[in-house]
Amino acid sequence: MSPDDHAYPPVGRAKLQESGTTTVPSVCPHDCTSTCALDVERLSNTKIGRVRGSMRNDYTAGVICEKVARYAERVHHPDRLMKPMRRIGPKGSKQFAEISWTDALDIVAEQFIAKARQHGAETIWPYYYAGTMGLVQRDGINRLRHAMKYSRWFSTICVTLSDTGWIAGVGAKRGADVREIDEHAELVVIWGGNPVNTQVNVMTHAMKAKKRGAKLVVVDPYRTGTADQADIHLAVRPGTDGALAVGVMHVLFKEGYADWDYLRKYTDAPDELAAHVATRTPEWASKITGLSVDEIVSFARLYGQSKASFIRCHHGFSRSRNGAANMHAVTCLPAVTGAWKYKGGGALYGHTGMYPINKTLIEGLDMVDTSIRDLDQSRLGPILTNDAAALKNGPPVTGMLIQNTNPAMVCPELELVHKGFKRDDLFVCVHEQFMTETAAFADIVLPATMFLEHDDFYTASGHTFFQVTKAVIDAPGECRENHYVISELAKRLGAKHRGFDMTPWEIMDETLKVSNMWDAETNWQKGGQDFHLGFETSHFLDGFAWPDKKFRFKPDWAAYGGRGKEMPALPDHFDVIDNATDDKPFRLVAAPARTFLNSTFTETPSSQKREVRPTALMNPDDCAAMGIVEGERLEIGNERGKTIVNAKPRAGQQKGVVVVEGIWPNRNFETGIGINALTSADPGWPNGGAVFHDTAVWIRKAS
Repeated sequence: MSPDDHAYPPVGRAKLQESGTTTVPSVCPHDCTSTCALDVERLSNTKIGRVRGSMRNDYTAGVICEKVARYAERVHHPDRLMKPMRRIGPKGSKQFAEISWTDALDIVAEQFIAKARQHGAETIWPYYYAGTMGLVQRDGINRLRHAMKYSRWFSTICVTLSDTGWIAGVGAKRGADVREIDEHAELVVIWGGNPVNTQVNVMTHAMKAKKRGAKLVVVDPYRTGTADQADIHLAVRPGTDGALAVGVMHVLFKEGYADWDYLRKYTDAPDELAAHVATRTPEWASKITGLSVDEIVSFARLYGQSKASFIRCHHGFSRSRNGAANMHAVTCLPAVTGAWKYKGGGALYGHTGMYPINKTLIEGLDMVDTSIRDLDQSRLGPILTNDAAALKNGPPVTGMLIQNTNPAMVCPELELVHKGFKRDDLFVCVHEQFMTETAAFADIVLPATMFLEHDDFYTASGHTFFQVTKAVIDAPGECRENHYVISELAKRLGAKHRGFDMTPWEIMDETLKVSNMWDAETNWQKGGQDFHLGFETSHFLDGFAWPDKKFRFKPDWAAYGGRGKEMPALPDHFDVIDNATDDKPFRLVAAPARTFLNSTFTETPSSQKREVRPTALMNPDDCAAMGIVEGERLEIGNERGKTIVNAKPRAGQQKGVVVVEGIWPNRNFETGIGINALTSADPGWPNGGAVFHDTAVWIRKAS
């Protein structure tokens, strides 16, 4: 069976050649750990056809998601921005007039210079994220930031919490290769993610293992498409994964599944851990997670009995206030059983720590001034509404250049974000592909290329290849790449760095050479360079990435942030989440939709048709108790805001858990504001991170 009914298998190259279509290699740029190798049908210098997964990368293995397979919908969408524009109406009105590139960039530079003269350089805050994961086109904005001494960037919206939790124990962001599970895993555990929606290639490999006889377990608060494929689905309450992991460790130690030889050699405090979890019984974990004692014990025994047990940790951990603690607790499991010793065993969260890439030239790291404040991207609402703490007691943000992100949809506390963007003293330039919610607030809007229209290169997280790509087609209209915008603004602002005078290809080639990697042309010709570290190193059998080579059951949390001292010394349930109350009896998970990727693809017809409308998935018993029927309009809210969605009873989640899939455009909600009006900009522990799945809400029938 296909791992995903919206995945597309490869098509033979001979068939394409017979049709007269040229097939061109590329790489998916989107915010997904798969970073798929692609084969693109090029119909002309300006037009593409179908996009397919390439067989040149055996992680992609010829399979990609529906979203990217239909990428022609995005590239050739009639609503693409084609010319620079200047706002002529109120902010948010979408009233713009076309102007030239020269005039547009002149205006941006003049405004930034004037704002900096008034408030100091820190008043300008270049803002970006992962609309493309290409290192040149995404991260080059930092070169301008550092050259001009603008406010620095604290990146928190996606991986801060999960990165911290993984590294706290393991020591580096790398792990076992997912490709091993095809032939070797006895048990595959997908924890904190829904790869059917978000990383289809994980399912490709998981289903190969399952077909061979391996068991598949999914830990997720609701019945996802991934959970539908599982032998066991553990529907924990949101934010209680750490309690489940600790309850499992209780059973592993009590019933003799702990590998004491491995523990003595490879871990820091096995005796302390064993004594600690002896007090954390399955009954204790059951009360916190909502799972039955039998579910917890059965899973623990299955995990303990499976030598080659593989945990694929996902980014759901990074959406909760206690996400770092939860991730760390889960990473302790293969250290307790010694699963790292076996091919097809161990765990993976991401591989980006293995690449030797030197990003100095790309980001201008030779110009960093650490005395300049760094502002937290997730706290955009408080920052734009002049919260002194969020601003680090510095000047207001009065100038922004925004690339690769749509914060007026995707940031938490949207009411504050929109209020801030409406400020008369705030000048905003947005470089975008469509008239997004954020672009509508801009003073200047610049048309941007898509990934098939520029050169770039990519690390991966789900696999071990580093890939270079070239433009496949010419950019339409007056669309320009990110690097062009950064370099042209640098000239006008007086920013000095040799990277501004180089082409993206020149930056890529020099960066690869100083990093002792294949040069850009060789990488492109060979379809990517594999940085797999070998079995011993990828399984940490030559030691974990700490000076003493031992996995840390007792992380130094304080080393990661000021609130680390508040975190438990050993794995535990860290109860700092936004728990349900009498006034807010539901816990909301704002999960990814299958055919959206954050705010990307919300404009494509096939994705809109597939997703239908914003919907609240609720336990059927909750619906019955409230007299709610399918399709009924529900008002959902809390102290931060409210919006309206449609109800859908859905089995497979606990009572008191509500799930709204997808970051829908604000215009798709009756209230004119989306689900992130409810989510919090509070930072997670120990040092920040967005908490999109950690929200208590009330629900009532809409009037």
